[in-house]
Amino acid sequence: MLTILAGIIAYLIGSVSFAVVVSKAYGLADPRTYGSKNPGATNVLRSGKKSAAVLTLVGDAAKGWLAVFLVQWFGPRYGIGEAGVALVALAVFLGHLFPVFFRFRGGKGVATALGILLAVDVWLGCATLATWIIIAVFFRYSSVAAVISAVFAPLYQAMFWEVGPTTLAITFMSLLLLWRHSENIGKLIAGKESRLGASADGRRA
Repeated sequence: MLTILAGIIAYLIGSVSFAVVVSKAYGLADPRTYGSKNPGATNVLRSGKKSAAVLTLVGDAAKGWLAVFLVQWFGPRYGIGEAGVALVALAVFLGHLFPVFFRFRGGKGVATALGILLAVDVWLGCATLATWIIIAVFFRYSSVAAVISAVFAPLYQAMFWEVGPTTLAITFMSLLLLWRHSENIGKLIAGKESRLGASADGRRA
């Protein structure tokens, strides 16, 4: 029962869309109305407000980290083990993708997934982040970096850390990330995908 409650709380934490909250605080347009229409840091960057994009990135990553950290720290004393940690990780991620507070119109989950991975194991998170940075620098496409990082994250977990419920949760998260980026993949094939730093009208921010 406590494990289920932890999952519900994690989902509610994940449902806080920092792209929308930060944009409103800055007086910017709702990120769901321009660019990719995705409430995430990359799309907020298209508004031209880099500080808003940074706050969105940090907020979305922090909520993923916080949910997993809390269950890791307090869970054992209430009988919540690794399966509960895996459930919380997946729940906070699903909250970001389908936020109850914003009519289930959420982001693609890259920053939140990073926060989750950093909480699960800091080296796992850093390895995945390094993969994202390398691909983003070379190709200048956030979507390409996200897709490749999503593929490698569960592989890193399986190769270098103990395989268990958390591995399954990370694998499912990766599959959801790939699904959420299916439109971007289509745009890449058609040569219509926006590069990092492009503004809402397609120009460099």
